[in-house]
Amino acid sequence: MPQDPLRYLSGYPEKTLAQVQRLIDERRLGAHVASRYEGTHGRQSNKQLFEFVKDLKRHHMRTAPPVSKAFYDDRLMAVEHALGLHTFSSKAHGGKLRARSEIRIAGVFRSGPEPFLRMIVVHELAHLREKDHSKAFYRMCEAMEPDYHQLEFDTRLFLTAKELESADG
Repeated sequence: MPQDPLRYLSGYPEKTLAQVQRLIDERRLGAHVASRYEGTHGRQSNKQLFEFVKDLKRHHMRTAPPVSKAFYDDRLMAVEHALGLHTFSSKAHGGKLRARSEIRIAGVFRSGPEPFLRMIVVHELAHLREKDHSKAFYRMCEAMEPDYHQLEFDTRLFLTAKELESADG
C-alpha cells in the first residue's frame, strides 16, 4: 500500500477525505471511478495528442501564442510530481528571438478516460495566458471546460485508485 493513499487529495475537506477513505477501505474506489468514466480516449501517440491540443487551442484560444509541441512524458509524475507541464523557452536564431511553448502530459494519461486528458490539456493551455494559478487562471479553465473542478477531483481519485491497484499487485 502507498505511504499516503490520499496524497493526491490533500487540501480537500475532511468529510470528502473520509468518503474517499471509505471507498478505499471497501476496495471500491477503482470501480467508483470506472463507473463514472468508461473507456479510454484512444490518443496513444504523441502526434494524436498534439492534434488534440491544437484543436482545443484553436477552439478556445485562437489568439494565444502557438504550442510548438505536445507529448506524453512517462517520467513526469515521478520526476516533477505533476500531471502536466507547460514550458516556455526563447532562443536567439539569426538575430531574432524565437519563442517555443511545449506541453507535456504524464504518460499515465495515455490510456486514461478522455475527460481527464481534456482537463489536463485545458489546464496547460490556460498557462499560455496566465502563468500562475490565480482566480483568472481557473476562470479560464472553467471557460474551456465547465466541469473543470469536478474533473480535477475525479482525476485525483483515478490516480489514487491506480496507485492502490499497482500496490496490490
